[in-house]
Amino acid sequence: MSADSTSSPPSAPDTGREPFSPALRKVIVVTTLGAFMTFLDSTIVNVALKTLTSEMDTSLSTIQWLVTAYLLAMAAVIPISGWLGARLGAKRVFIAAITVFTLASLACGLATSIEQLIVFRTLQGIGGIAVPVSQAILVRAAGPRLMARVMSVSGIPVIMAPVVGPTVGGLLLQHVGWESIFLVNIPIGILTVLLAVKLLPADVVAHPGKLDVPGLVTIVAASVGITYGLSEIGNSGDAASAKVVVSIGAGVLLLAAFVVFSLRSAKPLLDIRLFKDRLYTAASLTNFFMGALSLGAVILMPLYFQTVRGEDAVSTGLLLIPQGVGVAVAMWRVARFVDRFGSGPVALAGGLISIVATVPFVAIGDDTSYWWIGAAMVVRGFGIGTCAIPAVTAAYRAVSMMKIPDATVQLNMGQRIGGSLGAAILAVVLQRQLQDARTPADQANGFGVAFWWTLGIGVAATLPAVLLAVVERRSAAAAAAPAAPAGSLKEAGQT
Repeated sequence: MSADSTSSPPSAPDTGREPFSPALRKVIVVTTLGAFMTFLDSTIVNVALKTLTSEMDTSLSTIQWLVTAYLLAMAAVIPISGWLGARLGAKRVFIAAITVFTLASLACGLATSIEQLIVFRTLQGIGGIAVPVSQAILVRAAGPRLMARVMSVSGIPVIMAPVVGPTVGGLLLQHVGWESIFLVNIPIGILTVLLAVKLLPADVVAHPGKLDVPGLVTIVAASVGITYGLSEIGNSGDAASAKVVVSIGAGVLLLAAFVVFSLRSAKPLLDIRLFKDRLYTAASLTNFFMGALSLGAVILMPLYFQTVRGEDAVSTGLLLIPQGVGVAVAMWRVARFVDRFGSGPVALAGGLISIVATVPFVAIGDDTSYWWIGAAMVVRGFGIGTCAIPAVTAAYRAVSMMKIPDATVQLNMGQRIGGSLGAAILAVVLQRQLQDARTPADQANGFGVAFWWTLGIGVAATLPAVLLAVVERRSAAAAAAPAAPAGSLKEAGQT
């Protein structure tokens, strides 16, 4: 364990019965509402791409930039969120970000051309910096003792938005119009800002020092390059195109340059030395692959219901609810599991459950019972939630309170890049399987192949969970071992 991981004073495990303080409940309400708005918007826009292609009289490749521009803008601002939060105050940055997101949503709803819409979506992506900042605020307010329970609550927006989004988006598109998918953010944004001003604790402004410009330039460029390359794979289905290879290759080289700059800098933009702690590294790797498993695989079931079974957007959203139910059950119970058994064993159990629950989807057909699919989705959602939440909890517990902004940025970047990687891989696999499919049965077989890849991603997510369990157990054993008296050490040395 590194110095950072031991700098926080030990605390008794939370039994799950201790109620949250009024101040913490207020922070949870505000930060969860803000994060849910941003995640919900992303899923609603994804559902509306086909409609927007027709309404804006443009091509699907052009309309896809509504997603790509949003992702690139968010990838550019997340790395600096920790420094801004320390320099200006996390509360101020959160309020500013939600304000930008809300105003950009209004502008999107009033846009009259696809070019304007893409520009305003980029501004929405910049406002997406609210997500990592809100997590940093929440973790600081919770402290190590209540970390697992608070992480269970804060994970709701990430998991539930892809479930609720398609249904809400379908209803708005059918009964109101495409503008409403953006305008729906305005009342939520205004409410979030008002609550944040009133309920969030006052800022404690630090002095993070001079901005690490070389680190900022290289990590922003690396994040944008990798994100763009992965999104192009998803859009084109061609992982070997020059655009993809150059983007991802340049991103990886710039990421290596960022590591070099960070190790040489006295005050780096992000402290990558946190990865010297094996517990933090194992938790971060689990978080990365769980991002690929949960966010990447989100694309498969909606497409299956719409492509193979011919369901509309509203029905698809309703059919996705079982996975949200499974995640909700996991969030309800996982904090007690973590405090009783530890983050590592619980994350490992969750990973194994998600693997077993993915197996039925490998044999999915064009007439598979919706009841059977729903039951498997409940168990799979439970497994994903049971693995993801302990991993994030372990990562935060492994660092000192001073390093929470660095950990928050790194975990968010890992999860998003993992999700983009998973989505890109599955998009390529699915596109190749469906290009020669002629019947619903052929299409269902193609989805089965894609779920084989999903199963592989689940196995990859479980491997670092094994490491997390082992490291956590050894660390606990070392902490519990009594220190030998000085005299006995001297005698042992003499013998």
